[in-house]
Amino acid sequence: MRYIILTGGIASGKSSVSSMLLENGINVVDADKIAHEILDEKRSEITNAFGCEFVKDGKVDRKKLGELIFKDKNQREILEHILHKKIYEKIEKAATRLERQKKFFVVDIPLFFEKDGVYGSAFTVVVYAPKEEQIARLMRRNKLTKEEACLRVSAQLDIEQKRAKADVVIDNSKDLAHLKKEVEKFIAILKERYVS
Repeated sequence: MRYIILTGGIASGKSSVSSMLLENGINVVDADKIAHEILDEKRSEITNAFGCEFVKDGKVDRKKLGELIFKDKNQREILEHILHKKIYEKIEKAATRLERQKKFFVVDIPLFFEKDGVYGSAFTVVVYAPKEEQIARLMRRNKLTKEEACLRVSAQLDIEQKRAKADVVIDNSKDLAHLKKEVEKFIAILKERYVS
């Protein structure tokens, strides 16, 4: 299966782009959404790996767990080991279903380049915002200190490296009107490449 991967950095604007694609009739398989669903399914493994304080009322405390894994690479790798196989299986299942229905779709995988080769051959689309802008947006959105925001951004491959690896770049360094135009250009590329 040849995926069209939508990726980028934290707070680069992938969610906004995904919403615009959905509005234009393009299905989005969202790896983050799948991960959130699986997290609660794996709560007993989360408890065993990290401690009972990370699960409250049968649900994983994502905020508390996020604070831990963004500070500690080893803990992040443990969590990825718990979740990754199941995330991959669910992405495959959703993508196969859409393909059988002959529906057009992209797969939103934030850590696509970090998981080099795991998802096979792909046409990659990076939503780009400069690192300084990522940090500022993250501070506003998640009410983080600059140090906390920098930790989260630096936990991923640098956005400039992702930009260099991309087949297509959607520039989200300006306003919403500019982003809409960028998404329209991307949709035109997709239609020319895959629909016609």
